[in-house]
Formats: sequence, structure tokens, C-alpha cells
Amino acid sequence: MRIGIIGAGAMARALGGGWAAAGHEVCFGARRGAAAAEVAAAVGYGARGGSIEEAAGFGDVVLLAVPVEALDDILRGAPGLDGRVLVDCTNAFEPDAASDETDNFVLGEDAVAERIAGTVPGARVVKGFNLCAAEVWAAEIREFEGATLSVPLCGDDPAAVRLVAELAEDLKLRPFLAGGLHRARYLEAASVLAVGLWFGGYDARAMLPPLAGAFATRD
Repeated sequence: MRIGIIGAGAMARALGGGWAAAGHEVCFGARRGAAAAEVAAAVGYGARGGSIEEAAGFGDVVLLAVPVEALDDILRGAPGLDGRVLVDCTNAFEPDAASDETDNFVLGEDAVAERIAGTVPGARVVKGFNLCAAEVWAAEIREFEGATLSVPLCGDDPAAVRLVAELAEDLKLRPFLAGGLHRARYLEAASVLAVGLWFGGYDARAMLPPLAGAFATRD
């Protein structure tokens, strides 16, 4: 599969590098083409680097791995995104001004994925890969306490979600469907809570029992 990666930071390198290693054709794009070329060279496996426009036009799937504040300019300036599967792994983190802890965050925006879909209405947006840091995706470990690391995905186009689910499996992750794109805001909210807890030294996984212990009945 041809995958365009818009961005040249840690998340772009972790996910794009994993897909290149899995045999996909990957093109990194950044405002500084040299930065994208450096990431591509470091990744290897035939990955290439170029401009944002080149990456946007290259991929059947395009990953947005850029700061949230840069999204509008990038989406409006990159042609060829209509009809593409657009994967949003971003989070609108801001420091929590009400907290004395420098590692606590709040969301500066409630629904980034929905804004992306509104900005490029012809794209098929899927939210995913936003709950863990790039270092997690880059690591080889995929199983914790007997369970495969999972990736919740939100999107309104079933075929697009299935395609991104296959890409998650190529990274040896377990995808699961978390609902339509209107539910992506809950993934974004979950990320800010979990990351704040992790930075605080708490195990966010301990908040929830495993599936076997999550007994409940519908009212």
C-alpha cells in the first residue's frame, strides 16, 4: 500500500517506519523537504522524503502527524486529499493552567478529528494511534500482561476503518472499532487523562478491570 506521512517528527518516524518495515511504500512530507528526506533515510526500506504536497498526493492512506495548530494551513494547502483515507493521530494538548503540576494537560480543542473532516469534507477521516506516545509505537514490545496492545479506531467510512485496522495489524497491534467519527472526541479526551496520569507516575491501565471482570448489564 502507498502511505503518505505528513510530518517528520517522532510519531511520523515511528508509524511510518513500522509500515515501511512491513513492506508498504512510504513517502514522508514536511515543510522542509530536507527534514522529510532525513527521516526517510533513517527509516530505510525504500522510504522517500519530499514536500507536504508530494506526501499528500502519494498515499492511498495519509497520516497526519503534525502539531494541531498546523493542521488548518496544511489541510488547506495540500491538494489531492479528497477521497483519501486520512488518519488523524493528533491530540490538542495544552498545559493545565489550573494545576501546579507542569506535566498535567487539558485539551485546547474538543474534537480535532471532526474539524479535520469539516476542513476536507471529501476525505475519509479515521481517528487512531493517539493514545500512546511515539516511543510506544516504535518499540518492539506489543504484549503486556498477556494482552496485545490495542488501537481503538473511530470513523464513519467502514471501508476506511477496515483499511486502517489492517495497517494496525501490520504493526502487530490489535485494532478494535470504537464507533463513528463523532466518538473520536472521546479518544482525544481519554488521551489527555491517560497521559497526565502516566506523567504523574500512575498506571492508567489500573483504572479499568480486564474484560473478564468488567461485568455489567444494560439498564
